[in-house]
Amino acid sequence: MNRSNGLYVIIGVLVVAVIGLGAYIFHEENKPQGIEMSIGKNGVSIEQN
Repeated sequence: MNRSNGLYVIIGVLVVAVIGLGAYIFHEENKPQGIEMSIGKNGVSIEQN
């Protein structure tokens, strides 16, 4: 019984890792392209994406 519980834990960790990596890649692919401007207390900041 102990062996099968360990196997379920390993499979669960791998599934969570795959889902997390997929979500990260999906988020990175859908970022808007262009420039990002922000105005703060340090002045104006312009970054190119």
